[in-house]
Formats: sequence, C-alpha cells, structure tokens
Amino acid sequence: MTTRLHDALFKTAFEAPADAAALLRELVPAAVQAAVAWETLDHEDGSFVDDTLADHHSDRLFSARLRAGPAERVYFLLEHQSTGDPTMPLRVLSYQVRIWDRFVKEQPGARLAPVIAVLVSHVPGGWTAARAFEDLFDPEVMAVSGLAALVPRFSLVVEDLMQLSNADLAARLLGAFPKLALWLLRDARDPAGLLASFDAWIPSMLELGRTRAGLARLAVLITYMFRVIDPVNQEELRAKIRALGPRIEEVAMSIAEHLYEEGRIATLRRLLRFKFPALGAEYEARLQAATPEAIDRYLQRLLTADSVAAVFED
Repeated sequence: MTTRLHDALFKTAFEAPADAAALLRELVPAAVQAAVAWETLDHEDGSFVDDTLADHHSDRLFSARLRAGPAERVYFLLEHQSTGDPTMPLRVLSYQVRIWDRFVKEQPGARLAPVIAVLVSHVPGGWTAARAFEDLFDPEVMAVSGLAALVPRFSLVVEDLMQLSNADLAARLLGAFPKLALWLLRDARDPAGLLASFDAWIPSMLELGRTRAGLARLAVLITYMFRVIDPVNQEELRAKIRALGPRIEEVAMSIAEHLYEEGRIATLRRLLRFKFPALGAEYEARLQAATPEAIDRYLQRLLTADSVAAVFED
C-alpha cells in the first residue's frame, strides 16, 4: 500500500512534461543538457507487453528532440524507487530493450534512439545498489582481457533524495508542487523529520495554495502526509497545517475527516469478513454508501450479530 502511495505521488508530480524536463535537465550531464531541446519533451507510452502477455510498466517515459537535427530523438526513462533493488540496471535494461523493440517496429530501418535512465531514490539509508550494468558482474571476470568490451555497458543517473538537504531541494529549478513532492518522498518514513522540516517548506506551500489549481495539488500533498505519518503525530501535523491559514486548513481538515471515515470503513470491512467470510456485493454497496452515523450502528451491531443481514438491518 505504502509503496503504491509513493509511486502515485511521484507519477503525479512529474506527469507534466514541463515538470519532468525541469528535473531531468538538472540531473543529466552538462553536455547532454545542452544537446537536448527540452521544450520538445513529451510523453511516450511506458507500458509494454512481452511474449507471455505479462504487463511491464516504467514509471514515466518521455522523448525529446536533439538540437543537432529535427529528426534526432532521445528517450528519458524516469524511474522512482522507494526500496532497494540490487539488480536495478538489469530491470532498466529490460525496459530499454522493449523501448527499442517498439522503436524498430514503428520506424523500420532507422538507427536506434538513445534511452537515458534516470532514477529518483528515497531508499532508507540512501541508494547503495548498483548504478551501472557492469557492476552486476564479477570484477575478476570482467578483468579478463577483451571481455568487458563484449558486455553491454551503461549507467543510471541517480538522484538520491536521502543525501539532499532542504536547501539542496529548494535550490532545484522546479515548480512548487514537484519540489514539495520530492521533500515529502524524502521524509515519508521519518515523521519526526517531516514535521521538523515542515516550516522550511511553508513558503512553497503558500505559493501553491494561492490558486484553485494549486490548492487542488496541495490537497494531494496533504493527503499523502496524513497517509504516511503515524497517528500519534497527526495532531502535531494538524497544528502545523493551521499555520498555513484558514483556506488551506479547511482543505486539510476535510481530507483528515475523509481519511478517518475511510479508515473506519476499512476496519469494519475487515471485521465483517473475519466473522462472516461472504460479504456479498449488496452489503459491500451498503458499506460504501454508509454515513458516519450508519458506520457507528454497524460497528455496535457487529458485536452481537449472528449474520451479515443483522449488522445492516435498519
């Protein structure tokens, strides 16, 4: 659940090509940065189906033209990791091969376009796994004369959020929403750290909350905060959000109430399935439509009910 939550925030933060371009241009080598026409960066389909019909999904895939010529393109595979993967370069290679397979089918006879892999990590303790494909091989074997030249070689561009301070993140030339998303991804597993750094990000949150569209994006960030932070720390989080003003506080409290009810419904569903394994579509629909008062009644009845119908009986 939490991993999907991190993935969802990352994908939302860098869904817009302009936001992805702002991040990518800061992370790639200077010569690559100068060679890419960043204003042409656009989405590509990042879903692939292999011969066994198993789906594979990259986090975000983009392409852009090179300034050298209108027909020359380069792909950017933007990946996010919240947990370590010792074979990450191998996984990236499998994505690259699928991208090139599709490229060959769509543009037969054309030379392959480069695929640059950029990894944003907030793995606890920092990214310590391999950053280059050749790192997956035994160094003694790779030291055999002439062997290394016969093995694929490429490196990942790694943005290790765990090594970045608030000042480092603030210095990134990003919009308020993606910048705040990176901060929250960095501190998601450390409630004390998230709360301690909250004040440093108040200007960015206020900037985001000035418009209706920005307020909607701020709601995404606040929802993420309430979902990742421990219940024992939620009152302190609410107090900090109050400092953002009544407009933002109203949004935050609405989110908190919704998540509280969502949590109660999830708890009731688990208890019902434990006591009565067959819940059924009719009662699932009743559960989804239940008011807070109805949830209270269902929880009380569950203690003595001898059937699902007795719980929902009105």
